[in-house]
Amino acid sequence: METTADKLKYHVSATVKSLACSGALRRRIIDMGITPGATIILRKKAPLGDPLEFNVRGYELSIRKSEAEKIVVIDGRGGKE
Repeated sequence: METTADKLKYHVSATVKSLACSGALRRRIIDMGITPGATIILRKKAPLGDPLEFNVRGYELSIRKSEAEKIVVIDGRGGKE
C-alpha cells in the first residue's frame, strides 16, 4: 500500500519508494539517509504530532511532519490491516 511517511503506524516497517520534492529539501532528505529503497520505521511522535522520529539505517532521526509528507513509502504490511 503506497502512502507517505507521516501516515505510517507505529513500529511498521516501510520501504521508501520516492521523494515528492526537489531542490534543497530533496538534497537534505537524501543526506539524512532517506533514499529510495531504504527501510524506515516510525518510532515516536511528539504530543502535537510534529516532529516525527524514524529509525533509518540503524539510527533514530527526527524530522518535521511537513518533510515526512514528501517521503512516499510502500507500507510493509502489504495493504493488510
